[in-house]
Amino acid sequence: MSATRTQVYLTNEQRQRIDALAESEGVTMAEIIRRALDVYLKHENPDPEPALATTFGAAPDAAVPSRDEWDRG
Repeated sequence: MSATRTQVYLTNEQRQRIDALAESEGVTMAEIIRRALDVYLKHENPDPEPALATTFGAAPDAAVPSRDEWDRG
């Protein structure tokens, strides 16, 4: 794995919680932070398909303005 050294400032509480988690799992603090970033970044661009599928047709009486009424300011 290629990695880039990065400095991050944490609150005391964040550091204590990360240290405790790292110790309980037997991994480094850096590994805990990388895992957390992977989870965050995975959800950064969620797949819109499930939301669209569950809401399609939810407001069948909604009035859609004509394109002439759009504010193109």
